[in-house]
Amino acid sequence: RSRGLGDVYKRQVMFQTIVKIFLLVIITAAITPFIRKLAFVLGAVDNPNARRINKKPMPTIGGLAIFVAFNIGEFVLLRKDFPTHELFSVLLASSVIILTGLIDDILELKPRQKMFGIFVASLVVYFLAGIKVRELSLPFLGHIQLGWWSFPFTIFWILALTNAVNLIDGLDGLATGVTLISLVTMGIVGFFFLKSWQHYVPIMCIMLAACLLGFLPYNFHPAKIFLGDTGALYIGFMISVLSLKGLKNVTFVSLLVPILILGVPITDTVYAMIRRKLNKKNISQADKHHLHHQLMRMGLSHRQTVLAIYGISLIFSFVSLLSLVSPRWGIWLLILGLLFAVELFVETIGLLGEKYKPLLHFLQHTINKMERADPEVKVRRLNKRNTNKKDLR
Repeated sequence: RSRGLGDVYKRQVMFQTIVKIFLLVIITAAITPFIRKLAFVLGAVDNPNARRINKKPMPTIGGLAIFVAFNIGEFVLLRKDFPTHELFSVLLASSVIILTGLIDDILELKPRQKMFGIFVASLVVYFLAGIKVRELSLPFLGHIQLGWWSFPFTIFWILALTNAVNLIDGLDGLATGVTLISLVTMGIVGFFFLKSWQHYVPIMCIMLAACLLGFLPYNFHPAKIFLGDTGALYIGFMISVLSLKGLKNVTFVSLLVPILILGVPITDTVYAMIRRKLNKKNISQADKHHLHHQLMRMGLSHRQTVLAIYGISLIFSFVSLLSLVSPRWGIWLLILGLLFAVELFVETIGLLGEKYKPLLHFLQHTINKMERADPEVKVRRLNKRNTNKKDLR
């Protein structure tokens, strides 16, 4: 009987948590119009230029609404669910990120200055919050204690994921929707695969996703407000920190899953770096050859491009879930298949430029070689030539 009462109590607690998370959607939606007015007062406005998609001045700092709503959830609605020291440490670190984003949205910082802000926040996470990767367990290498390598690994993880999310924030609703999909997937993975005492991590993931859902109607095309660097940096930073919570003792699969979940921003960032190196440009130099730019050049509308990238993000998330229930050989097949598909897609849309298409050229060369070796193909070609000659006569 006591066990039954315990189960009822757990269900009631879960129901209350779900209701409070839904409340965050409403809170974010209610706060956003005020943040929009504040953006105009502060001068945090994105004016049209050669690199921008928007045709009229657009208020930024939309991420401030997400930050405020998320912390209402943490410190008011669901305060008992989170460890105090970690909660305040992450608040301090995320405040540094918000401040960096606000300054950039109002005054426009240089890339190095933004990177410094993220670096300071990552130091707070590592030393004050104590969120870090301590050991790795990888195929062929076995169990590895990171020791002092824990510091650069953790800092690099936070810097890389934060910047990856920031780079895809190029269309109305793009970064918001992609990270929303990623956070829901992280929440599902955390709920089913993290230990019971870590269940506050998936709750935080779903809370942040709820805040993004409340913000999305204002941000989806045609947008009324942008995330700005305030939002893109904050969301990327929080995703990197939350993913680290499941990576304290890293196995190959646990390292792979967040990379797959964030496949869209990571892929876009990696290929942007390769593209700039091939073109002998600075890695931090902005351009108009990102994933969303290339899809729009192919003829997709603004909204179609965003929805297409949502679809790609869902595929990455689905593969990440499959990897958790697959045998080791199945995981390797998934990785190889995904890498092949990504490279084929990247070359098809010209993400690295029109000249760089080694896989497509190889496939075309292989097909041509097989056709030349096939006697039936030769006969069909000969018959086609003869038919064309008769038509000309």
